[in-house]
Amino acid sequence: MTMNAFEWMSPRSLNEALQALRAPAGDPDEAPQALAGGQDLLTVLKDGLARPNRVVNLKTLPGMNQLKLRPDGLHIGALVKLHVLEEDADTRRNFPGLAEAAGSIASQQIRNLATVGGNLCQRPRCWYFRSPDIFCLKKGGSECYAATGENKYNAIFGGGPSFIVHPSDLAPMLVALGAEVALVGSDGPRSMPLEKFFTLPTTENVRRENVLLPGELVTSVRVPSSKLAARSTYLKFKERASLDFALVSTAAAVELGALGEIRTARLVLGGVAPVPWRVPEAESFLAGRRLTPEVAADAARIALQGAKPLAKNGFKIPLAQALVRRALTKVAS
Repeated sequence: MTMNAFEWMSPRSLNEALQALRAPAGDPDEAPQALAGGQDLLTVLKDGLARPNRVVNLKTLPGMNQLKLRPDGLHIGALVKLHVLEEDADTRRNFPGLAEAAGSIASQQIRNLATVGGNLCQRPRCWYFRSPDIFCLKKGGSECYAATGENKYNAIFGGGPSFIVHPSDLAPMLVALGAEVALVGSDGPRSMPLEKFFTLPTTENVRRENVLLPGELVTSVRVPSSKLAARSTYLKFKERASLDFALVSTAAAVELGALGEIRTARLVLGGVAPVPWRVPEAESFLAGRRLTPEVAADAARIALQGAKPLAKNGFKIPLAQALVRRALTKVAS
């Protein structure tokens, strides 16, 4: 499928970019689109998922590619490349799980181009959604074909009426670390916990994956520095060694007490839901306990309670449980 013709703009300021992204009334699929690294947007255009009349190149914007460790945490500009996040010494030392998550994404060539903001805002990879020949629920149709079709890669939590999974590897780790995202649009700036940025596919919101308003941009992410962040990890299972998305992933972070007990735990699953899937019941179970193989196994079992697998993705339950056990053993040792 070929892309439609569009106007190309390279704004020199954030205000100019926001003006260029203001969509005229009409078909939202034809609204202007922002391009950062382009690793997802170009495939979206080629797959016919969007037909923008204008593409706004954000790479010319000053200041949005800065990565800085400050007293209140790690400040990550939306245009920071994934390889920078992966290789940065401060990130590796103080937020090891975040560096691991960045390094797990795709290939080195893609990490050299892809950005943090783009990774958080990428569209689902469900093959029904991505097929130009299928008009599924996510594209305004009447049916989620994954619900009864080929659903090996689809959701076991939070699904319905659409059963997509969120494809970001950074998102689960950032949610586990309590990150905050900054947005800006025509109504001015706003910020929120990243956990609230992502949205489930309700019947009122089935075509969206986040709270971004038309013409609004992610500008930065802040990750608080903490003992929790310093003891974090990201484990991912994928079918191919590189250039692949997670079948299942686990982001884990813990703070230990003086006697080695877990004071605080954060667990977020990836590849299993339309949003990064936090499991607070397992987190609460771990609080105050020393990690043993039995405690890790119980936490993993609790983390997967309530899963509702489809016909072909029940394997995700034991796979996720194994990753939870391994992640907890790693961060609590």
